[in-house]
Amino acid sequence: MSDLKKMYHTLQQDPFPADLKITLGDQELTFRKRTWEIDGETKGLRYGENPDQPAALYEPVEGQLEVGGVKFIGAGQGLVSALTEEHMLQAGKHPGKTNLTDVDNALNILQYLSAKPAALILKHNNPCGAAWTEEGVAEAFKRAFEADRIAAFGGAVVVNRKLDLACAEQISKVYVEVVAAPEFDAEALALLKQKKNLRILRIPGITQLADLAQQPFLDIKSLSDGGMVLQFSFRNAILKAEDFIPAKAEKDGNEFLARTPSKQEADDLLFAWAVEAGVTSNSVIFARDGVTTAIGTGEQDRVGCVLLATTKAYIKYADLLASKELGKSLFELKLAAIKDADMKAKLEDIEKRTAEARGGLPGSVVVSDGFFPFRDGVDLCIDQGVTAIAQPGGSIRDHEVITAVNEAAPQVAMVFTGQRSFKH
Repeated sequence: MSDLKKMYHTLQQDPFPADLKITLGDQELTFRKRTWEIDGETKGLRYGENPDQPAALYEPVEGQLEVGGVKFIGAGQGLVSALTEEHMLQAGKHPGKTNLTDVDNALNILQYLSAKPAALILKHNNPCGAAWTEEGVAEAFKRAFEADRIAAFGGAVVVNRKLDLACAEQISKVYVEVVAAPEFDAEALALLKQKKNLRILRIPGITQLADLAQQPFLDIKSLSDGGMVLQFSFRNAILKAEDFIPAKAEKDGNEFLARTPSKQEADDLLFAWAVEAGVTSNSVIFARDGVTTAIGTGEQDRVGCVLLATTKAYIKYADLLASKELGKSLFELKLAAIKDADMKAKLEDIEKRTAEARGGLPGSVVVSDGFFPFRDGVDLCIDQGVTAIAQPGGSIRDHEVITAVNEAAPQVAMVFTGQRSFKH
């Protein structure tokens, strides 16, 4: 077993060249491999997605691509790829590909959440909890963590304001692999450094993320045959509540129009749609009061995605009750309940309250990265007490979907985004 564990602690020998050039027509982009001097050694990435995959990180250093009259993000605008030894406040076990891509996807989301202090926790390149609040990053982290404390284990934490001592105290109570922020208070940094394996990254560009929100990067999808698909990266068209489109449709000469969201519903929909930019498709996100209450990712059908999100919400809600009241995870409580009658009674009580609370979902809003092809997914959301929904629109059954929210009691609001937000 000790030999198997070694692979997670072994730095792969990096065979990649120091420079990379990409020529697109008459335009040339130059990249430089990012390495760091750590503990007297020159180190690149720890490894790729898995320990037996050598990998390299490249930073754009020359050239700026322009396609169709649109200028892409280029040299001098680096974030994760521009990290130097100065920014790597603590290397910990030394970052690998997944550590940095989790941070990068957090920045991809945070570019749309600059209006308030926000905190994200990512695992496997998906947010497991996200929150924004005027109360500061410590409260944002607390809410994001409690949204899904199970998945947050071993995650990457990224905040968009200076990380203060109160936030560091919250983070230090749990196990995470990476913490990134635009700046750290001295006391906060000292506390976090007590965890020697923790990667601590200072990324000053986080404070300028909003400036990049409408500037695409060159998104390259590599195929298994060595080919590539090039595309403009996703650009969020919904940057303020007024950007949502009224949900209306026509069928057989009849017009169908949904209720307009309230101010709080619109704010939550705006927040959730921003988080949606970093979630693997098919996906839906439930959110309430600036916190994700459920995230369903990577399903092949939309109604299945809603089922996944709601099922997860019930599990996470029960787990949070077990943790706060008994100091146990839900699964530890279930194990104890097998032999202990008192624990069995406590488990049954928690499960009963979870069902009554519908997993904490009532009052949430929902965003969907693609339109609802049938009303079944919408009906499931309504059953969980959702009050407003945002979705791209454009289905031939939009009139049925709008009918579903209009038939709900109380009536559920709906708006269209006019754009799809798939991420594969």
